[in-house]
Amino acid sequence: MNPEFAVELLKSTIFHAVSLAAPILLVAMVLGLAVSLFQAVTTIHEQTLTFVPKALGIVAVLILLLPWMLRTAVEFTTLVIEKIPEMVK
Repeated sequence: MNPEFAVELLKSTIFHAVSLAAPILLVAMVLGLAVSLFQAVTTIHEQTLTFVPKALGIVAVLILLLPWMLRTAVEFTTLVIEKIPEMVK
């Protein structure tokens, strides 16, 4: 395996990992910000109020995006497996 191939494979792996994690992280961040703003405005500081909306939001995003996420992961894995002969050279 030459260095260019290794760098390209690493870049592709990092890109796919970030693109799969980004929707979940963005939803958690936006919901966390909204709940924090709500708590600051109303002075309600209940611990479950911070956890439950994030958990429900993440579950909803996973239900909506899981087919896309699985398809993307399977396509990338298939691509990497198909490139194994090039890695040996």
